[in-house]
Amino acid sequence: MSNTPTATIAQLLGEYERALEHTATLWSDLSQDEVRWRPHDDFSAIGWHLGHQAAVAHFMVRNLTAAEPSPDPELDALMDGATAEPDRGALPTIERLGAYRDAVADRVRFRIGNIASGDVGAPAQLDVIARTLLVAVVNHEYQHSQWIGEVRQRDLGHATPAHPTSPLLTQIDGYCVLAG
Repeated sequence: MSNTPTATIAQLLGEYERALEHTATLWSDLSQDEVRWRPHDDFSAIGWHLGHQAAVAHFMVRNLTAAEPSPDPELDALMDGATAEPDRGALPTIERLGAYRDAVADRVRFRIGNIASGDVGAPAQLDVIARTLLVAVVNHEYQHSQWIGEVRQRDLGHATPAHPTSPLLTQIDGYCVLAG
C-alpha cells in the first residue's frame, strides 16, 4: 500500500490550474478596499489569504524541489502563516498581489514541468515529491478559497461561485479536497 498520489503530474497540474481559476473568480471583481478589509486586527483580510496561498506554494517548491529564489521576499515574510494576525494589515496593492501569485504559479509550473519531463536528478523520486506537493498545494489553495468565499459572501455581500468539479475532487466539511 502506498500513500503516493495515484494521479499523474499532468492531471494534478490540471487540478492546480482549476484551483487557481476558482480562486480568481473569488477576488477578480473585488475592489482594493474589499481585498484589504478586515473587521478587526485579529482577522486576516482576503488579500492576506491570496498572498498566503502563493507563499506556501513558493515555500513548498523552494524547499522540496529546487532552491527557488523568491519573486518577492517582502511578501514572503508578510504572507507567512507564522506572521501574527495583527501584523497582517499592511497589504500590497491588488496589482502587486496578482503579480506575486502569477510569478509563483509560473515557477510551480516550471519546476513541476521539469520533473514531469525527467529533466532533474532522481526523476522517479522527484515524481513522487511533485505529485504529493501538488496535492498539498491544491488542497491549501481550496482551504483558503473557502475562507475567501465565506468573507466575500457573509461580510462583503457578493455571491460566491459554485465549487469546481472534477473526478479528482471531493467535498469534506464543506471544503473542496483533491484526494490525489
